[in-house]
Amino acid sequence: MVAGVRVLRTDVGNEFPGRRFGRGACGQTNELRALDFDLSPSGHVALVRSRTDIVFGFGRHGIIIAVSVRAMDKAMVADAHAGSTKPANYSVWAPHADEIQLVLNGEKHPMTRAGEWFTTQIEPQRGDRYGFSINGGDAIGDPCSRRQPDGIHGLSEHWEIDHPRSPINTDLAGQVLYELHVGTFTPEGTLDSAIAKLDYLSELGITAVELMPVQPFGGKRNWGYDGVYWHAVSEVYGGPDALVRFIDAAHARGIAVVLDVVYNHFGPDGAYGNLFGPYTAGGSTGWGEVVNLQGHGSDGVRKYILEAVRQWTQDFGIDGLRLDAVHAFDDTGAYSITEQIRDAAAPSFVIAETDQNDPKYIERFGIAQWNDDIHHAIHAAVSGETHGYYADFGSTEVLARTLKNGFWHDGKYSTFRGRTHGRPLTFDDEGAQRHQLVTYTTTHDQTGNRARGDRPSMNLTGPQQVLKAALVLISPYTPMLFMGEEWGASTPFAFFVDHENLELNDATRAGRLREFSRLGWAPEDVPDPAAAETFEASKLNWEERHSGEHARIAEAYRDLLAMRAQLDIADAEVVEAAHADGWLRMGYATEAYVVTVVANLSDATRLPTDGPELGPWEVRIDVAAAEPDTTQED
Repeated sequence: MVAGVRVLRTDVGNEFPGRRFGRGACGQTNELRALDFDLSPSGHVALVRSRTDIVFGFGRHGIIIAVSVRAMDKAMVADAHAGSTKPANYSVWAPHADEIQLVLNGEKHPMTRAGEWFTTQIEPQRGDRYGFSINGGDAIGDPCSRRQPDGIHGLSEHWEIDHPRSPINTDLAGQVLYELHVGTFTPEGTLDSAIAKLDYLSELGITAVELMPVQPFGGKRNWGYDGVYWHAVSEVYGGPDALVRFIDAAHARGIAVVLDVVYNHFGPDGAYGNLFGPYTAGGSTGWGEVVNLQGHGSDGVRKYILEAVRQWTQDFGIDGLRLDAVHAFDDTGAYSITEQIRDAAAPSFVIAETDQNDPKYIERFGIAQWNDDIHHAIHAAVSGETHGYYADFGSTEVLARTLKNGFWHDGKYSTFRGRTHGRPLTFDDEGAQRHQLVTYTTTHDQTGNRARGDRPSMNLTGPQQVLKAALVLISPYTPMLFMGEEWGASTPFAFFVDHENLELNDATRAGRLREFSRLGWAPEDVPDPAAAETFEASKLNWEERHSGEHARIAEAYRDLLAMRAQLDIADAEVVEAAHADGWLRMGYATEAYVVTVVANLSDATRLPTDGPELGPWEVRIDVAAAEPDTTQED
């Protein structure tokens, strides 16, 4: 290997690096980074590697004789991994527009069309307030805006980070995630106020905080999945500077930061992108129009997404991304946007939310995914709920097999869907790794999509909650807590919005009532999603964690998290998955330990096949030293 050798001349008219190479979707000019290459036995350069895995074949003197760039996929990722994102001048991708004026600090400036772009010779300055007037209309924000100080309907502000940050922990294996909603995590509901809780999370044993989406949305209250400026941070939470401060504070404590991002739809309020270009393609995901990932002009949309990914991971230093509902991507081309996001985010890790039970995300794309099947198996077995998508769950047999195999629906018939669903995972060195499945006792979805937003802790006893936690935390899967579960929070987490368009609030309210009335809920039992009271009631009550049953649950969580860290169980193999009426026994083996988790999932005292009897909803964890491996030769 000859590292850091720079190719000075090629036959395609570009010099590497040091020469500008193309334009990104947000107007920045890009440069490829220095390349490393191997020498063939004859001394010719045989293979060049870059961070984005662009591959070139070279002959003598550094002349390209063949190029295999893995199609447009890798070219886009190269753009996303390239140098400074500061635009050389104000410009905007706008193939739909006939005429655009730059509105800058109160003055209008004509823009010149250059293909699908409109450009100026004006260089942005920090603090500039600007927008674009399309075909003589009112000025609107930049789709690539990094700051919206006046909200989604206001002008943009030119914002630059003081210096790029780097991720601190890009390996998902061994992480303990903690999902939180900034607006309800603390009384103040800001990123700065959340910093004050980082020491608590570190002491608890949390290694990574997963922020629900922070991109700008309409109004003051939202889960975050209605974002419309994918490169910006909501001013409600403190804007981009507050996110930088939060990341710096988390990293200083050794806590990684994972950002939940939404690339399958734009929010219904303030989505002006289609005035500029073909950001959506018609059709509906159920939350908004389908994002244009494979139609006419979709290259520009993909670049827009990949530049957001690059910004979060390479400028802000985000350690991992959680991709919302990747099954809603209209993405059947040769190169999946999920793969492109993975490459653009590297070395940061990527976690997909998907209900497809498709091993391709893990085994082919090499990313992680949320695992609802393990959640459903645990929840149904403990709560007794078997309605809706819990229909095939509830028995200890299903629980044992799901904890062993990762998926329950791996080609089995799904009663809820009325068809067969999923395919099996293959756990081996070449296939899936168990840490690539993120597991949980609840999430924002599993709580907030219930009619009342009631947490499991509002319906289960303390021992039942601790049993669920033990099955998740003492397993080789990557665990994730949802804020407040570690003390059995008594506050709900309901669905809430505050659209600036009142008709959208009315439509959301009516839709929730329709949905839950079909399931037998009375209208008065369904919180009004647009009411401020619904949002306020969803804020955590931090004081309660010190008292009564809350304190006992909190102590159990601390003990389980400490045990998980000591056992290093993230590397364990599943060696046993036994069950009988009302009880479960799971065995996990690491290089140092054999860990056995025995749980009584009933109101009766149970006597498993070995060991002492277990009281109702009691869990026992046995740890033994692993037998030395005598099969290896000296």
